[in-house]
Amino acid sequence: MGDTSQNPGPETGTNDDIFVTTRWTVVLAAADQSTPQAERALEEICQTYWFPLYAYIRRRDHSPADAEDLTQAFFLQLIENHWIGDADREKGRLRAFLITALKHFLAKEWRKVSAQKRGGGQPLLSIDTDMAEGRYASAAKSPSIEAEVLFDHQWALTLLELTMQRLKHEYADTGKAQRFDLLKDGLFAPHQDVEYPALAESLNLTVAATQVAVHRLRKRFRELYREEVAQTLPQGVDLDDEIRYLADSLARG
Repeated sequence: MGDTSQNPGPETGTNDDIFVTTRWTVVLAAADQSTPQAERALEEICQTYWFPLYAYIRRRDHSPADAEDLTQAFFLQLIENHWIGDADREKGRLRAFLITALKHFLAKEWRKVSAQKRGGGQPLLSIDTDMAEGRYASAAKSPSIEAEVLFDHQWALTLLELTMQRLKHEYADTGKAQRFDLLKDGLFAPHQDVEYPALAESLNLTVAATQVAVHRLRKRFRELYREEVAQTLPQGVDLDDEIRYLADSLARG
């Protein structure tokens, strides 16, 4: 990424530029005839987006152990049974496809899965149950939150977390991990709430240079966030519409 006070990072491209190599587009393109590339992309999707589905299952009154088993079984069947062939190539958001497929799976398969002996076979996901339950307890504090609302909220949070991880790695890769740690609190704070003089002293920059650094950090975060959201959409779906939906989901969760 380079020095954030000098290099703002790449400009956000058009939707077509973003969508060319998304994970979900790769999977959809090969839905009818499975390829190693599509299988790898689908496995990456499973590893990346499992927690919102786990939270949905838990909110449907399944135990932590059953939620882990069901999450594992759902993704395994998703891959082995090639359910992606049912997705709408033009309109299918990954978010909507996964929750619809999960509802169908739970209605048809959960009794069968819960009756099977745990521990058989090689799990597709490595789920840390303690970590998952800690996240779930924090996410489901409101007793009235509906399972699907919780899913959408956690989906949006997952995308924000992925974006933050990418941004942190960009800084670390250029030897600026400490700078990121100092700047990151300015990502979401209102401009007037950022204590620029104290931050400038910590960074050994002028106040003006610190303001530029925070501005460019926010700009790069927005660019990366758009890329992460785009990874969940096929071509033909409006990226800005999805971003607005996710913002609403964050507000409702």
